[in-house]
Amino acid sequence: MQKTRIERDFLGEKEIPADVYYGVQTARALENFRITGQKLHPALVKALAQVKKAAAQANHQLGYLPADVTNAIVQACDEIIAGKFADQFPVDPIQGGAGTSANMNANEVIANRAIEILGGQKGDYKIVSPNDHVNFAQSTNDAFPTALRLAVLDRTDVLIERLVGLEEELRAKAVEFDDVVKMGRTHLQDAVPIRLGQEFKAWATTVERCRRRVATSVQGLYEVNMGATAVGTGLNADPKYPPLVISFLSQITGRPLREPVDLVDATHALDGFVAVSGSLKALAVALSKIANDLRLMASGPRCGLKEINLPEMQPGSSIMPGKVNPVMAEVLNQTCFLVMGNDLTITLAAEAGQLELNVMEPVLAYALFSSLDSLANCVGLFADRCVRGITANKERCREMVENSVGLVTAINPIVGYKNAAEVAREAVRTGRPVREIVVEKGLLTEEEVDHILSPKQLTTMGIAKREKK
Repeated sequence: MQKTRIERDFLGEKEIPADVYYGVQTARALENFRITGQKLHPALVKALAQVKKAAAQANHQLGYLPADVTNAIVQACDEIIAGKFADQFPVDPIQGGAGTSANMNANEVIANRAIEILGGQKGDYKIVSPNDHVNFAQSTNDAFPTALRLAVLDRTDVLIERLVGLEEELRAKAVEFDDVVKMGRTHLQDAVPIRLGQEFKAWATTVERCRRRVATSVQGLYEVNMGATAVGTGLNADPKYPPLVISFLSQITGRPLREPVDLVDATHALDGFVAVSGSLKALAVALSKIANDLRLMASGPRCGLKEINLPEMQPGSSIMPGKVNPVMAEVLNQTCFLVMGNDLTITLAAEAGQLELNVMEPVLAYALFSSLDSLANCVGLFADRCVRGITANKERCREMVENSVGLVTAINPIVGYKNAAEVAREAVRTGRPVREIVVEKGLLTEEEVDHILSPKQLTTMGIAKREKK
């Protein structure tokens, strides 16, 4: 039979497994919030421990916590920051109470571990109290959003690192494919030639721009509302506490955190997270478009464009032997759809707050972590298992360029729009190459056609001219 201990709150008593570090409020949350079947995000757990450590240090320096209690709390927090006790944070990420259950889960685990460090037994909160010591001068309403900001910054760092890797892979392919001329297309119709390397370079530029947008969007998260307590007025916190706790938290995290201009605003407004999510949505839109392009360019192998080959990752069909699908591009598309949907959840959650607090922070956090983690994981896999292994079908690209009616655009400045249109119509009607028809009609010589339709002339800025005789 499992050993238990009795813990009490103002709602009554509960039996708690004797060996766990969480307490009565966590136990109630486990009963109330069986929503996703998941636990608190590890980055959020780490950030909560960082917040509690900074608070303990600040409160001790201000004379509100004795040294032995402070040292025990700090040690407990350091152990959690290092990854210990991860299984002691079981509350569901989506929860009522604006994150109160998550905050109390952290308070209880830290308190019980600190009690152990001081030689006591779990649950003996006279030694270290979750509320009176670990949560001193705090409210869920400043501790939880501060931890959320730190955790989002942590996960954004990972995503940005992965995006840099994707940029590098795309730029390497841009160099590798710089001599491959292919048809550009608009409206899914033949347009004018472009180098395959130019397309990959453009994608790298897109990813770089999106990465910078993401990095810019998180700058507002460096403002943390520690010291705001319940509604932003700082009730029950020493006036010296806010700058001091933020200073300690900056040292702990290595981030240049700062006080907000207005603590009331910082406590109830979540638009900073919406800005981050918006940048992730923009990134997802861009990445999904790249995935679409790659899938189209690799379509085939016999009856599609087949301009490029994507790495073969796995058999593609349970019924069609030999079929291989563009699975890494497909999974990128799906990840991007998830991020776009999460953005709507985040938008609705941020809008749904009332007066001095937004109680919808937990679902916002859940959706934002989902976007950040999914994108980081998928971007890394896409770079490694798709982009890096792409090869070009150079002859296929050349063949389509030579047979394309779109080549008439290059001769248009020389022979005129009317003549070029007539050449195009005849090429479509007869299936003959543009080059052949232009020479046959005496509009250009073979030498002039060779110059005008050379890869360099076709894919660089400038107007084609007749060669000097």
